[in-house]
Amino acid sequence: MEQVELEEVASAIGGLDIAVIVAYFLVIVVIGVLVSRKTESGDDLFLAGRSLGWGVIGFSLFASNISSTTLIGLSGAAYASGIAVSSYEWMSGLALLILAFIFLPLYLRSRITTIPEFLELRYDRRSRRYFSIITIALSIIVDTAGGLYAGAVVLKTFFPDLVIWQVCVGLGVFAGLYTAAGGLKAVVYTDLLQAVVLIFGTTLMTMIMFDQLDWSWANVVAAVPNEEHLSMVRPMGDEMLPWPGLIVGVSLLGFWYWVTNQYIVQRVLGAKDLQNAQYGAILGGFLKLIPLFTMVLPGAMAIILIPDLPNADMVFPTLITTVLPVGVTGLVLAGLIAAIMSSVDSTLNSASTLIVHDFVLESRPDTPPRRIALYGKIATLVLMLIAIAWAPQIANFGGLWVYLQQAFAILVPPVVAIFLVGAFWRRANGSGAIWTLGLGHAVGLALFVLGQFDLWPVHFTINVGIMTVFSILVLVIRSRQTAPPDAELVERMTWTPGLAAEVHEAEGNASSNGGRKISAALLVLGMVVILIAFW
Repeated sequence: MEQVELEEVASAIGGLDIAVIVAYFLVIVVIGVLVSRKTESGDDLFLAGRSLGWGVIGFSLFASNISSTTLIGLSGAAYASGIAVSSYEWMSGLALLILAFIFLPLYLRSRITTIPEFLELRYDRRSRRYFSIITIALSIIVDTAGGLYAGAVVLKTFFPDLVIWQVCVGLGVFAGLYTAAGGLKAVVYTDLLQAVVLIFGTTLMTMIMFDQLDWSWANVVAAVPNEEHLSMVRPMGDEMLPWPGLIVGVSLLGFWYWVTNQYIVQRVLGAKDLQNAQYGAILGGFLKLIPLFTMVLPGAMAIILIPDLPNADMVFPTLITTVLPVGVTGLVLAGLIAAIMSSVDSTLNSASTLIVHDFVLESRPDTPPRRIALYGKIATLVLMLIAIAWAPQIANFGGLWVYLQQAFAILVPPVVAIFLVGAFWRRANGSGAIWTLGLGHAVGLALFVLGQFDLWPVHFTINVGIMTVFSILVLVIRSRQTAPPDAELVERMTWTPGLAAEVHEAEGNASSNGGRKISAALLVLGMVVILIAFW
């Protein structure tokens, strides 16, 4: 049955569709070549010369977050168990607002290039190295290699004759070369194109599906298997997302991803100034409201149009080839490729940034700008080769690879504790931070292992909340037991109500926060409306 579906999907790809995909790749190449001509220093390569405006930042945040696994996974999960999975999307606005108004003033005043660099300024070098090593490993082994593998699997769905390892090589080399050549600026400008393609294609698909259902929401409600299918707030025993996990787990996971994740925050670190960085983060929050309507609801509606599909992950590919007209199918498939490229180029650029700034420049601080850029290009290409080599091996992990998503519950809580508490509590010190990271990850790993044997039957989103409380306690207790940090240093690395105004003034920008506060309020209103409408 599944083989028949694959053949039907592949047969729906016509010459015009392939032409659209080729044209998309050519545009990406042109962007990479043009940008690479202006990439000379390490600041150009890693932070786009700190020249990014709020529009490109917002769209880049959206595109780098939407991977091929997101597109396939969101629609598949909505088809199989309902729309609650979209909470990870629309609730991102909360974390992005915290980034905009609390952490961006701290980050930009510090003039940091990497997030681990902030930990050294706030705590000590041990925390910086610890967090940097973990981030690099996860970026390459999980994010980059996982993106390549998932992208290869998706493309094989449309083109069954493709070989997985060969596709991984092709995608990895293509993304690696233009990332190494153009750096962050090439990444964000290709992200801008990719975001537009994704939004246009998925929105058009949703509109066509609604048209086939006579634009009747009642038809959708009547066709779903049960009332919980279209509900955000699930019972305590729900396997996908129990309501405590919605409140606590999704929020904390979002904080880690949007506030402390190098490959995400690197975009706003490259902003012209704080004002552009804040508006960019808020725009990213608005854009993250879209997937509920263009990626999740189509999966839920697909129950009516393609019932009894044996493999939920086939929903999005099937919708593309059965709902969209010729040519537009190629455009949306280009959007899928765009999602693959966006995730891969983002993680490659951020990981190379960490290697150069957190390790190479630490031992060679007087390295000339052009040499820094060269080191960054070399690091990108080496990491690209590692990810390409590892990506095909993911197939050998079987079900274990699925557990890696839940394993983020191990990583997140100690990181959330040291960033969130450290931004407000001046007594938190370096000893408390390194203890929190080490002990928090050790206990989290133990609980994860126990959970695989049903000895800790707690949903991972709830476990995130439990472990965050534990990590905060470790940070507070250990910091109290040891000497306080330097008062003058901590003064500059903790948040105060007037910090944003101070940064604006230092940048020569005396504009008020009124527009940003109104935009933030509208974003919060949008999230509240979604929660109430789909309660």
